Amino acid sequence: QVQLVESGGGLVQAGGSLRLSCAASGRTFSNYAMGWFRQAPGKDDDIVAAINWSGSRTYYADSVKGRFTISRDNAKNTVYLQMNSLKPEDTAVYYCAAARSFSLTTTKNEYEYWGQGTQVTVSS
Repeated sequence: QVQLVESGGGLVQAGGSLRLSCAASGRTFSNYAMGWFRQAPGKDDDIVAAINWSGSRTYYADSVKGRFTISRDNAKNTVYLQMNSLKPEDTAVYYCAAARSFSLTTTKNEYEYWGQGTQVTVSS
């Protein structure tokens, strides 16, 4: 079992920044690829970013490329999502998830463990 707890969400004006954190406990954190997903009201949850076990490889959805950065600190069992130049369309509940894989994955079904989510609201 892996427990994931997100933090760092909140209300921010368009153009602002937020940094989400996801603290993991349970199994060896470095054995897992990590991802950030988001779900806006009335929409399916989509992947935002993903990272492999070491942090050497990352993936970003086209909608956030150049604005968001995913990173991880295996010593602290934490994955981060730095979000800059936020837009109202970034408003969603953001979830971190863990996949039992050393390689990053963008396939939602491969993510076994999920956090409870943190709300990000961007006002115009």
